[in-house]
This record gives sequence, structure tokens and C-alpha cells, in this order.
Amino acid sequence: MKYYSQSISKRESRVINEDAALAKKGMAAVSDGAGGGGVFAELWSKYLLSQLPVNPLRDFQQLDAWVDGIWEPYYKDCEEKAKQQGALFLNKFYDEGSFATLAAVWLQDSRTAEWMTYGDSVVFCYDFHNHELKYSNIRLSSFDDAPYLIGSNAALKAEGFHARQFQLTDEEVIFVATDALSHYILMRYELCHRENYEDEINEAIAARTKNSNFIKVAEEEAEDFEKCLSELLDAAREQKSFIRLMGSLEDSGLLAHDDYSLAVLDCRQAKKREKTHSHVERHALVWRKKHQPMSLKMLQKKKYKK
Repeated sequence: MKYYSQSISKRESRVINEDAALAKKGMAAVSDGAGGGGVFAELWSKYLLSQLPVNPLRDFQQLDAWVDGIWEPYYKDCEEKAKQQGALFLNKFYDEGSFATLAAVWLQDSRTAEWMTYGDSVVFCYDFHNHELKYSNIRLSSFDDAPYLIGSNAALKAEGFHARQFQLTDEEVIFVATDALSHYILMRYELCHRENYEDEINEAIAARTKNSNFIKVAEEEAEDFEKCLSELLDAAREQKSFIRLMGSLEDSGLLAHDDYSLAVLDCRQAKKREKTHSHVERHALVWRKKHQPMSLKMLQKKKYKK
């Protein structure tokens, strides 16, 4: 198994990365610190990942008990940091604390992956043999909503928690991403399988948000999903490549301006992984021919046939 992760900040200079990402043998996770509320979002997201349990968080009660067992050391440490910033900052910390999303996946064995999410970070599982993407509970339009957040000194809400399993066959890559990148991935997949997601795509476009605009741009490109995914997974192996790809997608109007985090568990066997790369190239070529733009002559011939 190969595992790797990347987490980068917005492109402006001297901007703090409020995301965190983790990938190690048998586990991958991301946390998106919410800078719009509270303080020390970047510290809280990293702290949550550093404290993740070895075993999966399978229900809301387990999540609640886990947070209840880890918040106090963080609180005391950040209280001292807040005191150094002055009374107003300290009061904000007392009143609000810190907030972040959490998405994590644990490999229990070679056949089962257990995942949980709280907020709008997403766990994905792509089967390169069946060309099927599975993912945690979310819809394209959901990215426009305010996410559920884990607070350092705030009560959790049961409706924000989701957990299930992926069944594996040695053909999958499991990856976890924060919201902006998750929207890009899900958007690409649903547009390539539009016949199955027409209502969901139309719902997201009808919302007339920034995310709606990304979908409209992606509609015009008509890129093959497997090609896009392979490009993303390859870029995530090295930070400079990941930074370049995120910048290119943002400049192209396909990706929201944000911090970006991705954690990957490649569960494919080595030989199958090599075959997948050659298959992806062939699949992408066939897909592009099938979806190539129609020329004027082709259109005229089609009309005359009618």
C-alpha cells in the first residue's frame, strides 16, 4: 500500500494554512479549520488529526466521547497563547474557541475501510476496475451550506455525524479531501456520469452560487474523470506539483479559492496499479473521441440524414 498527503494554503503570501492532512499505514484524514469563527483554527485542525484514535469512530457517541477526552489539554495550551494576544482576543477564545471539520478513514483489513465525517470534508473511494466512485454523505449543492463543525468548547450535533464502510477488492484508491477540492472531484465525476446525476447537477446550478459557476465551466470542458483523478493523485505525491495543479485549476475557474488538503491510501496491488495507468490513457482517448465537439460539416450531415 502507498500512502501520502498534501496540505497547502491559499496562494497569497504569508497566509496561514488552516487545513491539516494525515496519511499513514491504514489511516487517512483531513481537517478544515474554520477561520470564519473562533480563533486558532489552524492549531485545532492539526490537533484533531494528531489525536485520532487507532480504531474507527463508528457512531456519534464515540465521536462525542473522543472530543470530550482530548479538548482540555488543547484548551489550556491555547488559553495561554490567547492571553499573550490581549483581552479582546482572550475573550473571543473563551466565547467561541476553535472550529474545524473532520473526515477520516481506517482500513480494518484488506477488504473493509470504515469512514466517518463531521462537516463538508469528504471521504472518497474510487474503483479503477469498475470505474465507480463511492463517497461519504454529501451532494453537490451541500457545499453551499454552512458545514457542521467540531468546536473546542462547543457541543456537537448528532445530525452532523456520518459513518459507514467501503468494501474493497484491491482495485481501489481511497482519498480524503477538504471542501473546495471535494467539490471539484465530485463535480468532475457527476458531469462524466450525467445520466445518473442530472437532478443533482441541475439543483446545484440552479442555486446560482460560486460553485454553480465552477460546474458551468466544467460542463464546457467535458474532461474524462479518470484522467482528472489520475492527474490529481499523481500531483499529490510532491508538493510543488500539487501547488501547480491547484493553481492551474483555480485559474481555469474550476476550483474555489481556498486551502487545499488531500490524503491518499492507494490500496491497489503494484501490478494492477501499473495496468491502471495504461488503461486510464486508453480510456481517456476513447472518451475524448466520443465527446469531441461536432464540426459544422458533421452537424450538416446529421441534419441531412434526418
